[in-house]
Amino acid sequence: MARLEVRLAGEGGQGLVLAGLILTEAAAIYGGKNATMTQSYGSQQRGGPSRSEVIISDEEIDYPKVLAADILLCLIQDAYDAHRHQVRENGIIVVDGGEVKADDDSRVVAVPIARVTREATGNLLAISLTALGALQELTALVSREALLAAVRQRAPRGTEEVNLRAVEAGMAAAKSLKAGNIKAFPSIPVTEV
Repeated sequence: MARLEVRLAGEGGQGLVLAGLILTEAAAIYGGKNATMTQSYGSQQRGGPSRSEVIISDEEIDYPKVLAADILLCLIQDAYDAHRHQVRENGIIVVDGGEVKADDDSRVVAVPIARVTREATGNLLAISLTALGALQELTALVSREALLAAVRQRAPRGTEEVNLRAVEAGMAAAKSLKAGNIKAFPSIPVTEV
């Protein structure tokens, strides 16, 4: 891996800054890679556009922003519409299949992230961690162990268990999709990965 560029996009309140921080720490502290994170969010924290960008590399990182994403996560339609054209030809776009209507693009993988989060935790507070679990399973951008260690370390005190449950649920959902288990999510279009 020379340089891996990841963009996590959605809206304020979905925890994308925390997810970016966890991914960065999973790569750098627990994975032995170089990693940086930048963030951007609209003037209103909740409901406005929000994103974090993570660069992971074996080498020094000379520019900390995403130029063309290798991996794009979109939790809402506006994020997909804004960022889908900024993904490398051989990249992957992971969308919340219940929230995002994606184009017929072979790079798109739809995972029912909000639904899985709600089922695993009872609410949507850990949606970004479910998304990280799905990304880990689909792309192996960091190891499972590194991601779980970073969640344990970074999750707000008292929320570790629910956040770990969300990560595991995201991994399980993505694994189910990779295995072609369409019965688990019948309304979600699945793209081979």
